[in-house]
Amino acid sequence: MKAASLTALIEARAGKIPAALVTDLDGGMQTLVAPDAPDGDLPIGDALQRFVEIALADDKCMSVDIGDRRYFIQVFNPPRRMVIVGAVHIGQVLAPMAALAGYAVTVIDPRGAFATEARFPGIELNTAWPDDALEGIDIDRRTAVVTLTHDPKLDDPALKTALRKAPFYIGALGSKRTHAKRVERLREAGFGDADIARIHAPVGLDIGAVSPAEIAVSILGEMTELLHRKPPREAA
Repeated sequence: MKAASLTALIEARAGKIPAALVTDLDGGMQTLVAPDAPDGDLPIGDALQRFVEIALADDKCMSVDIGDRRYFIQVFNPPRRMVIVGAVHIGQVLAPMAALAGYAVTVIDPRGAFATEARFPGIELNTAWPDDALEGIDIDRRTAVVTLTHDPKLDDPALKTALRKAPFYIGALGSKRTHAKRVERLREAGFGDADIARIHAPVGLDIGAVSPAEIAVSILGEMTELLHRKPPREAA
C-alpha cells in the first residue's frame, strides 16, 4: 500500500468511516475507496464500485472478475456497537444475543436496581440519564440505538440524542398508538418527518413476536437486514 493510501486509511479508521482497499491482482495498482477520501492509481468504474459497496455491506473481503481483470477488495469497517436504553427483560435477552452477533453492547438505565451485573453479566452498564450517556458514546454509522423502557421520560431523551447523530439503526419499543404519541412529542421538539422516519417503531421485524426472546430476535433480525442491505441498482 502506498504511503498516501495508508494515511487515508488511518484517517478513515480514526473517523470510523467504512473503507475498502481495491487491488488489481494482475497489475498491482491499488485505490482506497472511502466516502471522503478515495486515493490511488486504480480507476474505480461503476461495476467495481458496486462490488465495493456489496463487500462493505456484507462486511467481507472478496475477489471479483470484471472483464479480463481480477480484483481483490479488502474491507475495513468500523466495529459494530449496540446501545440499549432500558435494562428490561427484552434487553436481558437482546444484549447477549447482540454480543454473540459481534456487537459491543452498552446498556443504559439510570435505575440502579435494573442495571446490575447480576442481570447483565459481562455487559457494559451505564447508569447516567440516557441523553447524557449517549452524548458520551461515539455513535457512528456502525452503531444501533434501541430504546426499550416504554417510558417517555427515558426513551424520548435517548431518541432525541440519537436523531442528532448518525446511527445506522434507531429502534423504539411500543405499539403503533404509543409511537403516534411519541411522534407528536418529537414534532413539538422540532424534529421533522424525515428525522422521525429514521425510527423503527414498533421495533423489530413483524414476525408475531410475543415473548422477550422473540422480540429480541425480531429486533436483531431487523438490524441485520438493514446493516447488510445491498445498494439499489441504478436503472439502465
